[in-house]
Amino acid sequence: MNASGKTPEGVGLGEYVFSDPGILGGDPVFRGTRVPVASLFEHLASNCSLNEFLINFPSVSRKAAVAVLAGAPKLGLEK
Repeated sequence: MNASGKTPEGVGLGEYVFSDPGILGGDPVFRGTRVPVASLFEHLASNCSLNEFLINFPSVSRKAAVAVLAGAPKLGLEK
């Protein structure tokens, strides 16, 4: 990801994902939250639906979760 939050392929996740060494040791989180992006994939891997994830983490918008899911393969975020 470059400074604009876009990968060379044009997937812009900077609007939805943020990383700061002072927040969860620099693990990517959903912007404006302390919810690790990895939590989304962990929920889905344990057969929870996207709706269940969003209920469990109401600070994460559906738009952000869907954008991360769509961009994950190009960014190497999927588990």
